[in-house]
Amino acid sequence: MLSRLSPFLRIVPPAHSQIAAEPMAAARALTFRLIPSLANSPHAPLSPSQSASSSRYPISLPLAPPLRYSSTSLYWQQSSIFGPAAALSCKDDRRLFWSVSRGFGRVFASWREYRKARRKPAPPTARAKAKSKEKELELSVNICIEEQLPDDPEILDIAELLRVNVPMAMKLGLEGLKDSVYKTRDNSITDVGGFESVELSVLLCNDEFICKLNKEWRGEDHATDVLSMSQHVPELKLPVLMLGDIVISVETAARQAEERGHTLLDEIRILLVHGLLHLLGFDHEISDKAEAEMEKEEEHLLKSLGWKGKGLIQSAYDAETNGSPPLNYPDDRKREGSLRFYRPKFNFIFCDMDGTLLNSESQVSTSNATALKVAISRGVKIVIATGKTRPAVIRLLKKVDLAGKGGAISEFSPGIFLQGLLVYGRQGREIFRSNLDPNVCREASMYSLKHQTPLIAFSEDRCLTLFEHPLVDSLHTVYSEPKAEIIPTVDQLLAGGDIQKLIFLDSAEGVATTLRPYWAEATGDYASVVQAVPDMLEIVPSGTSKGRGVRLLLDHLGASPTEVMAIGDGENDVEMLELASLGVALSNGSEKAKAVADVVGLSNDEDGAADAIYRYAF
Repeated sequence: MLSRLSPFLRIVPPAHSQIAAEPMAAARALTFRLIPSLANSPHAPLSPSQSASSSRYPISLPLAPPLRYSSTSLYWQQSSIFGPAAALSCKDDRRLFWSVSRGFGRVFASWREYRKARRKPAPPTARAKAKSKEKELELSVNICIEEQLPDDPEILDIAELLRVNVPMAMKLGLEGLKDSVYKTRDNSITDVGGFESVELSVLLCNDEFICKLNKEWRGEDHATDVLSMSQHVPELKLPVLMLGDIVISVETAARQAEERGHTLLDEIRILLVHGLLHLLGFDHEISDKAEAEMEKEEEHLLKSLGWKGKGLIQSAYDAETNGSPPLNYPDDRKREGSLRFYRPKFNFIFCDMDGTLLNSESQVSTSNATALKVAISRGVKIVIATGKTRPAVIRLLKKVDLAGKGGAISEFSPGIFLQGLLVYGRQGREIFRSNLDPNVCREASMYSLKHQTPLIAFSEDRCLTLFEHPLVDSLHTVYSEPKAEIIPTVDQLLAGGDIQKLIFLDSAEGVATTLRPYWAEATGDYASVVQAVPDMLEIVPSGTSKGRGVRLLLDHLGASPTEVMAIGDGENDVEMLELASLGVALSNGSEKAKAVADVVGLSNDEDGAADAIYRYAF
């Protein structure tokens, strides 16, 4: 029978370090002992209040942080999630246990004490005989953080608490097995008195990782909150009860915590309890009765442990009853608040302005601005690569609080301007400049006067022109370039300073049918023509491009193209898109740009830059 729960419920695997606690009473005269963590840990012990544990769980040993080790080796067990596990002989009779994730990333390792062979014991005393009636059961817990999950302080703190919380939940869960009144539970694990130890691993990961596991192990191609994989094989009669693995997506847990009004720690504890109960034989999916029994046990454990929140089954049922949509996200785009759970794939994002970061109204949308801010906060360096002047970019990004210290642009940050003709490096210092041949500038100026076609000469941060025209004004009012200075004669214009590029302004048809054919031939080997927008034709020095500017800047910064994601739209972005490790052309872009790009994204009016960042940068 199908459960009333939709895709809300899934169990979680783990993997990490170990802890020690005082002996405690248990059913069938069992004493639970939690295995110590790494020796000589510099970390201070957690108090019972920190772990929300009862007074029966005084934690007395220092706890080591979650580990992210790599190793190779050979030895024994099979992990349902991480592939073959092995042990490597080490000094002082300890063994290093490691697990390899099947194509999903790194090797996790943790230390545990390995028992030495004992000498033949002396004849027992009466006291020893009485004490031997009790059996000590070790609880071995591994807490792992998946490789691609960043070192987020909140997650690291939660991992530390889990090293105390997980054994607490295990003890209560195991104590209730012998006298369980539930009719639907799988009783393959009932009396734990015959085991020397119980092993459980918990892994914290993001949606991308758990989605891969969910697809491989369950055939469902979407992220979920928790997955459980049992390793217990009753027929083997092993001295170790290998409960299995619990995997929890902290990304999904964070969304659910926000929707359900409690903390991320609360939600992870709820998912932990749910996953643990699955490993102990409960399964809400087999029938309504089984669901009710597991729901009751979730409530019992959470209440006994003093942990906040409803059980996962009840929370999912409440959400379904209240009409909340299922928490499935088939789209592979990451959401704004989720980037904290991913490491950046690139150190740099080189981004064009016109037609890319700017929409058709020449404004930076709120979504694009937010995406840039999130990327910057995650340590990604945003570098503007544009045909615009630096003052124009600063003016535009200042409107969305992205100019100045800590933003995407300032007078002291690297950047590529005027189609790569001006490149600024560290501290905003000029590292490259390329000027147009004065003869090309003179000929273009004479053509402008003769045909009354508006022409703008770009001289560093200044714009110069020969006469007034509405299209000239639009360059300032619409595109935010510096207001053009009217220069009376061609000689004076040429004497005003070095000119890096020229722009003819006309209709899109006029540029395509008249200006471009003429100047593509007239410039010869002295200059090149390029277009960023349909109604402007740019004349630039031969051999220059944004791509060349990007390479010069990367060399200056000691970086490589493999560290770069580039976003653009125009034919002037072609070399930059080809150079980058990942080139994203927006769908509104030129066919040349889309042809060389690795992927084609949404348009600039659909916040294509933001979509590319959320989808590919992390």
